[in-house]
Amino acid sequence: MDRLVEAALQARLRARAPFSGFLVGAALEEAGGRIFTGCNVESASYGLTICAERVAAFRAVADGARQFTRLAVAADTDTPTPPCGACRQVLWELCGDLEILLVNLKGGVESMRLSALFPRPFDAKFLD
Repeated sequence: MDRLVEAALQARLRARAPFSGFLVGAALEEAGGRIFTGCNVESASYGLTICAERVAAFRAVADGARQFTRLAVAADTDTPTPPCGACRQVLWELCGDLEILLVNLKGGVESMRLSALFPRPFDAKFLD
């Protein structure tokens, strides 16, 4: 199994989702090969909940990573689950058009570019 996919599946097991029961894991690969993981963490104040993808991205940036190649997202769904809109925005700004691997617990894997999930992103070019 791809080590990035395995890292996402393992990160999923650390998720804290007492309200939804929806456990998600993510693993972000830096250009140099390091992998940064994240899991979703829910709050009773739902707006403060954070997704696995953003945890992985923020952790990577906090550890000094700046160039990324792939992200794997793991969830227990029939169809592999893509990142939410907020995560797509953050991933675009921090990671660019990286490869996204969507995986489920049944061995399903879908691969796509972030640009396919987020075809017309808002980014710094609109602020000039």
